[in-house]
Amino acid sequence: MEFGLSQEQTLLQDSVNRFLNEQVPLDEVRKVATADKNDKAVWQGLAQLGIPALIIPEDKGGVGLGAVEAAIISELLGYHVTPSPFISSAIMAPIALAGKRDDLIANIAAGTCRIGIAFGEAIAAKDKAGVSASGNKLSGLSLFALDIDADYYLVATNDQQLYLVAADAVERKNMATIDLTRTTCELVFDNTAAELISNDTEDFNRALDIGRIMLAADTLGAGQNMIDQAVSYAKEREQFDRPIASFQAVKHMCAEMTAGLEPCRSMVWYAAHAYDHLPEETRLTTCHTKAHISEVGKFVAKTSTEVHGGMGFTDLVGLHYWFKRIGFNRQLLGSPELLRQQAAKLQGLAA
Repeated sequence: MEFGLSQEQTLLQDSVNRFLNEQVPLDEVRKVATADKNDKAVWQGLAQLGIPALIIPEDKGGVGLGAVEAAIISELLGYHVTPSPFISSAIMAPIALAGKRDDLIANIAAGTCRIGIAFGEAIAAKDKAGVSASGNKLSGLSLFALDIDADYYLVATNDQQLYLVAADAVERKNMATIDLTRTTCELVFDNTAAELISNDTEDFNRALDIGRIMLAADTLGAGQNMIDQAVSYAKEREQFDRPIASFQAVKHMCAEMTAGLEPCRSMVWYAAHAYDHLPEETRLTTCHTKAHISEVGKFVAKTSTEVHGGMGFTDLVGLHYWFKRIGFNRQLLGSPELLRQQAAKLQGLAA
């Protein structure tokens, strides 16, 4: 039996990779990171390829593909450290809104509507933050909500109920993180009008699980790029009249990065497959996958920077964009420590 991508999946991968190579070079990423531009042009380009519609059913205006195809795209976006609201608008929002707001889903598929995600306080308690509901009104504070340019926000209350809030109805404050390729914000709710989307925690968990899988795939792509850059640099950089790639220590560093990261691709693909076809395995597989890849990504980011030596810390090389992307992914939607604790509870190993 052959385990790998189908011809259609490979064609999708090649098409998106070609677009990102041509339209999102590192100079464009720098412009977004330095606030000279926003990510709207990139998102519109991806919309023309059907990326916002990727997992939306065909009868709702989408492409009708699954989590595996979404993971392939997320890996590419991480590889190119692409500024975009892919995980929030194209992935988590359609899952949470399915069967509830088909009008918004159609607009998401067309790339004309962006949905931000504010799940942080429902995942883990934060000091002086939290969102509560009274009727159709929200009060409280949500930190590190994804996408400051969103048209709506999906907000999870402390008890994991999902509400939809119009962006112009809530106070937004920019929150800077180490990853300047993505925007996050603080949402302040003061009896803010909201629409109840679901009071079933399973709907919250479904959206959260696929978001975690996509973050793992994004880290996988970012880590692969850092390895590729490290190998390329080692072949060109000379010391003592020979490329540093010929030194045993450097060979070992590159080999260790590859040996650690390569199995992660299978983990991501299996987690995505389980999401679509093995719901009883999804939660545990997702926790293990994101936790493990977060740790491997951290090792790859550190080691790749060391291979570059002093050049690894310069903006000229730009390695820090991938380094910071991996670091932000590690904490977003649950840290490795939190995910391992959740996995232990699911297996009956912890109270």
